[in-house]
Amino acid sequence: MSRTLVQPVGQKRLTNVAVVRLRKHGQRFEIACFPNKVLSWRARVEKDLDEVLQSHTVYSNVSKGVLAKSKDLIKAFGTDDKTKICIEILEKGELQVSGKEREAQLSTQFRDIATIVMEKTINPDTRRPYTITMIERLMHEIHFAVDPNLTSKEQALKVIKKLMENFPIKRAPLRVRFTAPKPSFAGLMEKVAEWNATVISKDESGTQPSIVCEIEPSILRLCEERLKDVQGRVEVLSVSTHAEGGQSLEQHDNVEVPQAMPAKESDAVAEISETMQKQGISSESQGNAQGEQQRRCKECDVLVEDKLYREHCKSAWHKHNYTRHKNGLPPHNQEECMVEMELADSKKDLKDYDF
Repeated sequence: MSRTLVQPVGQKRLTNVAVVRLRKHGQRFEIACFPNKVLSWRARVEKDLDEVLQSHTVYSNVSKGVLAKSKDLIKAFGTDDKTKICIEILEKGELQVSGKEREAQLSTQFRDIATIVMEKTINPDTRRPYTITMIERLMHEIHFAVDPNLTSKEQALKVIKKLMENFPIKRAPLRVRFTAPKPSFAGLMEKVAEWNATVISKDESGTQPSIVCEIEPSILRLCEERLKDVQGRVEVLSVSTHAEGGQSLEQHDNVEVPQAMPAKESDAVAEISETMQKQGISSESQGNAQGEQQRRCKECDVLVEDKLYREHCKSAWHKHNYTRHKNGLPPHNQEECMVEMELADSKKDLKDYDF
């Protein structure tokens, strides 16, 4: 009885390979990389080229193992140095991903865009933000498609403009503080009236009177230019202001009004608080009630259960107080820490915020 003889085909099976493709001068050039390393290289997280490339070889077709000809490399790139060519393909080439991976990436970015839109818009009637589910439904209704070559923030701003044309939605106002010398304060008030700003509070004491108000984000640059004429300045207190009771990203920086530090935490602060509690952070009173063996954290000035001390040291609360301790500052409690961290994130977000 004869058996079927399986002959080797001499083909190298490609597994665990990500292909980056670049078309130049009518030729196709490809390199073989490790999965998930290409994005790390482009984000400047991974800096070792050998950790990104499978080999310093340029192909015309990776799957078939066809190498690119030297004369084609010189014609397209002006050199036959394969390392330099690989770096250029890594930077400018198109990463080939499977359909499911591409779908997952687009779905994640779509959710990120919807989140940004939700944070930066309100319902003009209630002055409260729409829910994330409603924002996603509206984005589907305007037939929005994610562009993987643009950042989520750039696309979110385009989505907001298109939504404003079709639905009752508007940009959340900015809360700012205008400050000007006393002789120029009357002129400042006239400009505030011209901008249709909503005045929140006014402080005319001292040599530098100030006014806290809410303005449209689109006129922030105009306000800064006009205040230079009266030797004033603009300080952004909140990049997104919502009505009380709704989800709010409102952050204050020493606003001298009675409601500057509300007794009730915002939804975002409450969510972070719940996360910290899940990490096992316990207060001194809780430790006494349970009678567990505890250790004192000198940076946070609290008692923590011995078995949870390592988790506490990894928490954002401890890291924040550790930085304050090194700078000779007193520790913050959990609520103060979270408010300050959110304020820092808001200021960081403002640097690249496109008004």
